[in-house]
Amino acid sequence: MKENQNEMCEDSFNMALPQLDFKTFLLSLSSSALVHLGEVENPESGKKEPNAQLAKHSIDIIAVLEDKIKNGMTDEESELLCNVLYNLRMKYTSLNK
Repeated sequence: MKENQNEMCEDSFNMALPQLDFKTFLLSLSSSALVHLGEVENPESGKKEPNAQLAKHSIDIIAVLEDKIKNGMTDEESELLCNVLYNLRMKYTSLNK
């Protein structure tokens, strides 16, 4: 039985994910907002569970993206983004060795 659980965990870890592009990212954020608005069921609970605070947070994230696309990043933001990505990629590389 334990081997079956391990196999199931490995299968879910190795499952195919949708292609990652800006549209997929934006639709993912939008879906989260809809869940938090109580418009669609929470995939974990199967229930509509409105949460205004989380809905506002999701909407605000999309608004930040809109602002950065229209107005660009500051040098400080650009440097932070580069550093965060570099550090996370290095940790990911270490994890997969």
